[in-house]
Amino acid sequence: MNKKTLWITQTAIMLALLIVLQFATKSMGQFVTGSCVNFVLVMTALLVGLSSGIVVAVISPFMAFLLGIGPAFLPLVPCIAAGNAVIVIVSYLLWNKVIGRDKKYSSFVSVWIAAVCKFIVLYLLVTKLAVPSLGLPEAKQAAISAMFSWPQLVTALIGGTVAAIIAPLIAKAIAKGE
Repeated sequence: MNKKTLWITQTAIMLALLIVLQFATKSMGQFVTGSCVNFVLVMTALLVGLSSGIVVAVISPFMAFLLGIGPAFLPLVPCIAAGNAVIVIVSYLLWNKVIGRDKKYSSFVSVWIAAVCKFIVLYLLVTKLAVPSLGLPEAKQAAISAMFSWPQLVTALIGGTVAAIIAPLIAKAIAKGE
C-alpha cells in the first residue's frame, strides 16, 4: 500500500472511530463522550501523524453537527474544531519534537499541556466569543458556557492521559509487526 493510500485509510478509520464513539457514548454524558473524543484525537496525532490528527480534529465536529450528535448551534462548531486542532498540534509537537518519546513521563506532560491549551482555546472562543453572539437567553448562554468551561479541561486530561498510556504500547506493537 502506498503512503498516500495508507494515510487516507488510517485517517478515515480514526474519523469513523471518533464518530462511532460519539454515537455510542452520547447517552453517557459529556465526561465520557468528551474523554473518548480527546482520546481518539491524541491517538490519531501520536500514531498516525500531525496532518491526520488535524483532519480528524477539524472534520469531526462538523460531522457530529450534521449527524445530530454534536453541538446544536453551528457557530460553535468551528470553535470546537479549533480546540480539537490545538490538542492535536500541541500534543504532537511536544511529544515528538520538544520533549521526546523516550523520556519517562514526557508523554503525560505533553498531553497535559495540550489539554490545558485546548481548554483555554475553547473557553475563550466559545464562552467569550461565540455564545454571546448567539442571542440566546441568559440561562441558555450560561448552560452552554458551563459545558465549555472546566469540563473541557477534565475530558481533555482524561482522554490525553489514556492516550499517553496506550499510544506507546500500540506503537511498540506496530513496530514489532513491521
